[in-house]
Amino acid sequence: MSHLITRRRLITSGLGILAGGSGVALAAGLANRYGLIPPDNRGILGIGETLTYAAQRIITAHNSMAREFSRSEISKVAPVLGNPPQGDVYQRLSYGGFADWRLTIDGLVARPTSFSLADLKRLPARSQVTHQACEEGWSFIAEWIGVPLSYVLNLVGALHQARYVVALPYENDEPPNVWWESIDMADAYHPQTLIAYGMNGSDLPSPHGAPLRLKVPRQLGYKNVKYLYHLTVTDSVKKIGKGLGGSFPEAGWSWWAGI
Repeated sequence: MSHLITRRRLITSGLGILAGGSGVALAAGLANRYGLIPPDNRGILGIGETLTYAAQRIITAHNSMAREFSRSEISKVAPVLGNPPQGDVYQRLSYGGFADWRLTIDGLVARPTSFSLADLKRLPARSQVTHQACEEGWSFIAEWIGVPLSYVLNLVGALHQARYVVALPYENDEPPNVWWESIDMADAYHPQTLIAYGMNGSDLPSPHGAPLRLKVPRQLGYKNVKYLYHLTVTDSVKKIGKGLGGSFPEAGWSWWAGI
């Protein structure tokens, strides 16, 4: 048995024993020791968020994969929540086939870079047929095509102290945007996490986030940010918004939305 597996079992057992008894605070301390404290760790509910996140991260270590389906299982209907941005700038970019769209990646990277849609399409692509589950209860299966986020992070040289990737969507003519989310580096480097530009064999439709969206198959739909235009690599989200790691946690949802 490897040292890594032994350590994993030790942490899992420790969290289970402490959380099941009177040592919840000690369990949180153990999670903190291994860097498993989520941004929304606040108050009584925050302890639960920490235990859930820490346990999930340990159980799903070693790049456990979301289930992938065959193309014959693609849903005939793909529900969508919300409408595309209505501002003049987005409409102009859309009318121009998003030729002038740019995805900026900055923060804790060696080479801050701005990619055009054409740039991204020239990078190695991955296709996957996965399930997207919405926090409101509906779901669908679709094929997503894009470049692995891990490839792009390696390209720009994400630094070793990075802990999160913050995803910002284009929503209004003027920033700041209303909806933003973040993922940890385990999900950022996961082989199924994509910067997606295609869906079901075609370009990504506007209602599903054209021209780009973050695709994180191991997380609920709200972590899969649409209209993606900016990624910031950071060691902390405490100074962004309310410091909870995203707009949905600020509205009362969990930052960790693993499925």
